[in-house]
Amino acid sequence: MTDSPARNRPARLGSGRVALTGSLRRKLVLQFLAVAAVVAVALFFAVRVTADRAAEAAQDAVLGAATIALSEGLRAEEDGLDLDLPPTTFSMLSAMGEDRVFYRVTLGSDTVTGYGDLPLPATLPPGALPEFYDASYLDTPLRLAAVTRSMLVDGRQVTALAVLGQTRFGQRAIADSIARRAALLGVGFFLLAVPLSLWAARSILGPVGRVTEAVARRGPHDLRPVNQSVPRELGPLIGALNGFILRLRGALSRTETFIAEAAHHIRTPLSTVRTEAEIALRQTQEEPTRVRLRSVIRSVEESSRSAGQLLEHALVLYRTDRVDRSEFDLAAVVTALVEAFRPTAELRDIALALDLRAGEVPVIGDRLMIEAALRNLVDNAIKYSDADGTVDVGLTVADGSAQVTVSDRGRGLGGASLADLATRFRRGGNVTDVVGSGLGLTIVTEVAEASGGRFSLSPRDGGGTCAVFSLPLR
Repeated sequence: MTDSPARNRPARLGSGRVALTGSLRRKLVLQFLAVAAVVAVALFFAVRVTADRAAEAAQDAVLGAATIALSEGLRAEEDGLDLDLPPTTFSMLSAMGEDRVFYRVTLGSDTVTGYGDLPLPATLPPGALPEFYDASYLDTPLRLAAVTRSMLVDGRQVTALAVLGQTRFGQRAIADSIARRAALLGVGFFLLAVPLSLWAARSILGPVGRVTEAVARRGPHDLRPVNQSVPRELGPLIGALNGFILRLRGALSRTETFIAEAAHHIRTPLSTVRTEAEIALRQTQEEPTRVRLRSVIRSVEESSRSAGQLLEHALVLYRTDRVDRSEFDLAAVVTALVEAFRPTAELRDIALALDLRAGEVPVIGDRLMIEAALRNLVDNAIKYSDADGTVDVGLTVADGSAQVTVSDRGRGLGGASLADLATRFRRGGNVTDVVGSGLGLTIVTEVAEASGGRFSLSPRDGGGTCAVFSLPLR
């Protein structure tokens, strides 16, 4: 319940950017609590209305019985009416609480006893059943009951009216007491709804979390369909996810095949053209033709190198998202790489010196990517070194990491920083006359980031460049 309000908020999830629009769990909990609050309020008002009606019905029952008892206390005498006011009349009314009681007895239009200005009913009630009505007396709301009784007075039949009124404080107190209990019941129900809402939201979203966890645990090469048991409502989502995985698996397979075939179909014709151009250069003695052939050879060499590094960079980008981590001996890789470049270095009269002080160095990473990075470092050192120079390749272990150092006595960095040189297709200002594509250091930097290592480039004391490629140990 710590999510920010629902608004578009981009966030890094895996390797993509997703616009988050609030928390589904929070929305569910808030909806459950809103329903609980509505039910609690409805419960309170229902109990309050019921309590008011019940208290009013109870007061009317007591008031009606007291009014009937009052009317039954009337006796016809020779000289008028006699009222025998029984004590049970007011004792019944006292059961409703501390209320004031008013009464009035009329004979015809004359008030016999009681409060002469106590409001009378609009019409005389028929029969012996009491008629209830509301009125205000002395600025106080009253609940009144009226009962008529036919009596013989002085030889004639007259109608006596008994009216009994009571304030509503007792009724209101009873209703308020019940309402307070209803309010406490509503608050208790709402408080109980809070943990129940959290539990319900967690139960509803549980299958989504289990699917997320199952997919997140997979490795980069695990492109199997998701076979998680989910509720029926999540079936379309799992079906769409499995369809996407199937299409992704096919696309990745086609991409890998394309990169391999492109490398073969591009490099082979270029190699053929370069070979034919070199043969023609040795066979011809015409200087203009030799100049053109040298230009062709240089262009082919540039195209071949650029194509090779573009394909290698594409391979690195492809494998960055699907890093195949395995354990291998970094010392063996460095040794094989130096031996592979030794003929190239000897053609330029450059010595390759290998220093393996650490012996066997086991690391975990994508071997193909790391070989590509180290190959570019050694190639750059040879390419930018002067003839009769030396390229030193060393492997050491320090601070929990394996460090491959490639040092040369070439042209140096020319004042450029690693951030500048690692930018795609950007080269130093002092190497424009040397064939290159501007992708070598970009590949090294991206491999270091994908492998959890580091890459640094600095001027070497006495001239040249020192490149350090570090990888965490096993």
